[in-house]
Amino acid sequence: MEKIESNILKDTRSGFGAGLVEAGKNNPNVFALTADVTGSVKMGDFKAEFPDRFIQVGIAEANMVGISAGLALSGKVPFASAFAGFITGRVYDQIRMTVAYSNLNVKICASHSGLTVGEDGATHEMMEDLGLMKMLPNMVVLSPCDYTQTKMATIAAAEYNGPVYIRFGRPAVPNFTKEEPFIIGKAIKMNEGTDVTIFATGHMVYPALQAAYDLAEQGITAEVIDITTIKPLDKEAVLSSVNKTRCVVTAEEHLMNGGMGDTICQLLCRELPTPVEMVAVDDTFGESGTPNELLKLYGLDKEHIIEAAKKVIARK
Repeated sequence: MEKIESNILKDTRSGFGAGLVEAGKNNPNVFALTADVTGSVKMGDFKAEFPDRFIQVGIAEANMVGISAGLALSGKVPFASAFAGFITGRVYDQIRMTVAYSNLNVKICASHSGLTVGEDGATHEMMEDLGLMKMLPNMVVLSPCDYTQTKMATIAAAEYNGPVYIRFGRPAVPNFTKEEPFIIGKAIKMNEGTDVTIFATGHMVYPALQAAYDLAEQGITAEVIDITTIKPLDKEAVLSSVNKTRCVVTAEEHLMNGGMGDTICQLLCRELPTPVEMVAVDDTFGESGTPNELLKLYGLDKEHIIEAAKKVIARK
C-alpha cells in the first residue's frame, strides 16, 4: 500500500470554524451560539462575518441549548458549541428533552473531546460523549478525522434537517483528506485489505492508516475504514468488509463502553459474529499530559493498533 503521510498539521476545531463560515454564507438562517469560549471553538470568523447571527450566552450551556431550540422553532439553523464535557454531560437533560425528543434542527458542536485535550486533565477529557449522544433517538452523531473532513461535515450538518452532534478536537493533527462532499451515514474505505478490517474514527484514523502501512510491510493487509458517522452507522460498509476479512479492530479516542466499537460490535453480534479487538480507553478517567503522551499511555497509538490486529487475526 501507498503510505499516507501529511506534514500539514491543523486542529479539527478550526475545520469546524471554517465550515461554519461556509454554512453561514450558504444559508442566512445559520446562527452560531457559544458559552464564553468563542476563540476556543473557533467561532471568531463567523462572529466577524455575521455579527447579527452570533449569540454569546456566557457560561450557561443549558440556556444556550434552550435558546437554540427556540431559534430552530422559528426556522433558524443554530449551531451551539462548547467543550465536549460541558455541552453533553452538563446539559444532557436539555438536549434530550428539548432537542432530541422534539426532533429540532439544532446542531450540538463539541470541541476539546477525548484524551488529546491533554494538559487540561480528566475534568475536560470527555470520553463518554459519543455514547451519550448516540443513545438519543433522532440524534445524528458525526466524528470527522481531520481539519478538512470536519469542515465538510459542518457544511453537511447545516444542510441536514434534524438534530446533529459533531465531535472535534483541540490539538493540531495531520490533515490528509481531500475536500469533497461529506455524506452523512457513509463510511469511507481508506485502504483495501483482506486479512483484517480496522474501523477507526476521529483522531484515530491517521494512526490506523500508519498501522496498516506497517502491517503491509510484514505481509498483513489491513482494510481501513473511516467511520465518519457513528449514527446512523453504515451497516452495509461494515458487513461488506467483515465478510471479506472475518476479523476486526476498532480504534477510537473514547471509552470502550458506548463508543464506535460498541456500535459495531452490536451490529456484528446480531448479523455476523466476528472476533473483535477494541483500541479505546478501558473504563478509566484520563490525566494531565501532552496529547501524544496520553495516547501512548492509554494504548491509543499505531503500535497498539498493530498489536490488536495481530491478536485478532490469530483468533479467527
